[in-house]
Amino acid sequence: MLLLKNATVVHFEPPSVEKKTDVLIDGNEIIETGRDIAPRGNDVKVIDLDGDLLSPGIVCSHNHFYSALARGITAEIEPSCDFVSILQNLWWRLDRAIDEEILYYSGLIGALEAIKSGTTSVIDHHASPSFIKGSLEVLKETFEIAGLRGILCYEVTDRNGVKGMQEGIEENVAFAEMVDKETQSGGVELIEAAIGAHAPFTLSNDALKGLSEACRSTRRGIHIHIAEDRYDPSYSHHIYEKDITQRLEEADLLDDKSICVHGVHLTDADIERLNTHDSLLVHNARSNMNNSIGYAEKLARVRRVALGTDGIGSDMFEEMKFAFFKHRDAGGSYWPQDFAGFLHNGNSLLENYFNARFGKVGKGYKADLVIYDYKAPTPLVSENVAGHIAFGLCSRDVKTVIVNGSVCYEDRRFPIDIGPIYEKAQKAADRLWKRMEKIQ
Repeated sequence: MLLLKNATVVHFEPPSVEKKTDVLIDGNEIIETGRDIAPRGNDVKVIDLDGDLLSPGIVCSHNHFYSALARGITAEIEPSCDFVSILQNLWWRLDRAIDEEILYYSGLIGALEAIKSGTTSVIDHHASPSFIKGSLEVLKETFEIAGLRGILCYEVTDRNGVKGMQEGIEENVAFAEMVDKETQSGGVELIEAAIGAHAPFTLSNDALKGLSEACRSTRRGIHIHIAEDRYDPSYSHHIYEKDITQRLEEADLLDDKSICVHGVHLTDADIERLNTHDSLLVHNARSNMNNSIGYAEKLARVRRVALGTDGIGSDMFEEMKFAFFKHRDAGGSYWPQDFAGFLHNGNSLLENYFNARFGKVGKGYKADLVIYDYKAPTPLVSENVAGHIAFGLCSRDVKTVIVNGSVCYEDRRFPIDIGPIYEKAQKAADRLWKRMEKIQ
């Protein structure tokens, strides 16, 4: 058992602050909260928070850990004047250069840095066309080493030919079946599976049909980029004479497990379809700004919105701040509490996939928790929790992280020696960049 004493429990949505609270954890679940909870038995680890903040775990609802070793990249990249050029000159060369070792260190670095920033769950979207079969199992291993919760998928696309598209579907299905088998045998429920797809403009109707069959057979949802750039809906209208979501709807790919990413250039009809099927839209403000693809001005019309990073790290505090300030700069009407709500909404994905309760420090909820040593210079009350996040609280305040009831980062230290991991990651990154330069 694990007993957290004297915490200031903070919830982002609905916002609340409760001082002098104890939290008792048995296995991977919170079994009691209140004041003056006594340890039960001798085998209990007690952590006295001494008033430090305690929040539910934070979810990054869309990420690409395969980009973790792209930071500061020195490979020669041709000037890219539009979004498709960025994909062709950078990302589609990088993902083809990934092999098993490079993926391993990309995933491990991504997982460690997620936990360090207070992110307890990452919904990852993977691509490595030169290493498809078995790639998700490698990524799963890195999550488990770090102790990070995740939902993993492989990016299906037609851009590498029909064979590559079919192998991507097979990898998704095989991984989902492996997860099911481990769960049925009583394994640790840390990893789940989704069915990944790149974007409608690189997916034929045959590919959508295959993805639909994969979702149906595995009982999972699609994880797909939609309308990230104007080219995506333009292509759909030109080639298929349909909105993007109309193609997805006709392929039976929209439901409450669907993870639709970006949506910068959705039509009103697209948004209505997302809302009708209760599908989640993941907003990635920093990535959108970096790629200069425009602003998701219709965000307020979408019923379910969460936040992701699209591969720009896993610092969700930074992502929330950027999302809020960009929204205000664009003349939006939302306030910090709305974006704190988006930050919270990733928990609905976890609940749909893990069939458990997430996102609250309460009895019966999974013990994914973050402890902060944030010292509020002004009163911290329910009414201004989101204001403290937008203008103060950040990942540097993360002190201890608990995932699935296990302490995986305590007093800013990992239980494993991460020095050698970072040294090997640098070597893997150098090799990745050199491999990229051989790919045209």
